[in-house]
Amino acid sequence: MYDPLLALLIGLAVLAVAAWLLWPQKGLLHRWQRARQYSARVMQEDALKHIHRAERGGYRATVQSVAGDLQITVDDAARLLAEMEQAGLISRTDGDIHLTAEGRESALHIIRAHRLWERYLADETGFAEEEWHRQAEQLEHTLLPTEADALSARLGNPTHDPHGDPIPTAEGKLVAHGGVPILALEEGMSARVVHLEDEPEVVYAQLVAEGIAPGQRVQLLEKTPQRVRFWCDGNEHVLAPALAANISVVPLLPSQAPEPPQPGESLADLKIGEEGEVVRISRACRGSERRRLMDLGILPGARIRPVFSSPAGDPVAYLVRDTLIALRSEQAKMIGVRRIPVPEEQPV
Repeated sequence: MYDPLLALLIGLAVLAVAAWLLWPQKGLLHRWQRARQYSARVMQEDALKHIHRAERGGYRATVQSVAGDLQITVDDAARLLAEMEQAGLISRTDGDIHLTAEGRESALHIIRAHRLWERYLADETGFAEEEWHRQAEQLEHTLLPTEADALSARLGNPTHDPHGDPIPTAEGKLVAHGGVPILALEEGMSARVVHLEDEPEVVYAQLVAEGIAPGQRVQLLEKTPQRVRFWCDGNEHVLAPALAANISVVPLLPSQAPEPPQPGESLADLKIGEEGEVVRISRACRGSERRRLMDLGILPGARIRPVFSSPAGDPVAYLVRDTLIALRSEQAKMIGVRRIPVPEEQPV
């Protein structure tokens, strides 16, 4: 028997499903199509970055290299490149891939967006240094040219990202860091760190763990096929040559070279009851974390001492400028101190 109420309910259900699937701007089909278009654009922009990197590095960009960099199949890479060639972004000659003028402009925009985001993450947020590159990889595809200009202005129009890579201007100009690998130094030479290679991530993570950052002064102590030993930011570092090769420096003239570095101590080295004078905050401490430490009164010349530690040993409470503050071990290690001798008790 025909039931009008049941028919009405079925009809409403069908309309609801149709609306869910086909509703303009918000329907499932529209969102799927938009996600697919976004994914295709992201793949094209990542391919443009790879080809630009190959051209600047002096090596060939091929279908195979694009597939490897984007972690897709060779067939998918071939289809992607065919679409990019049809769009006028690339040209191909004897298997080599080159950017057109339009493709180079697009590549420089996405590189600019990436490096501006890294600068922002380093200076304005609390993201860990190892996270900057990964976060910027996601954010770079969301920034329009006008938005990149606004972000650059907010940051003071920086010329380099926190790793030392040049940030293209809105016109596509680059200011090279001008550095050479630290391996090019002779023993005893001093230099300033200007760039750390942030890829592959595992290599960059090791440099971060060493506390090395652009802007620091270094002095090469020893260079052998087995190890590279140098002073940096008041500490001695020993790295394998393959790892040290990822550090670029600008040699300093003898008149610019700092005094021979002395073994440094960090705040983390002080024991309960000992006291030190702050001499520096490591350049590896940046952005909001550096500002927080300075706001807490941790400035060169300030006297500071550990008072007590948590049951687990971390964090530790420190007294600085008559204020009790808590710092984690990794924070205390970035604060250089000069130990203040405890005065001996005078006999009565």
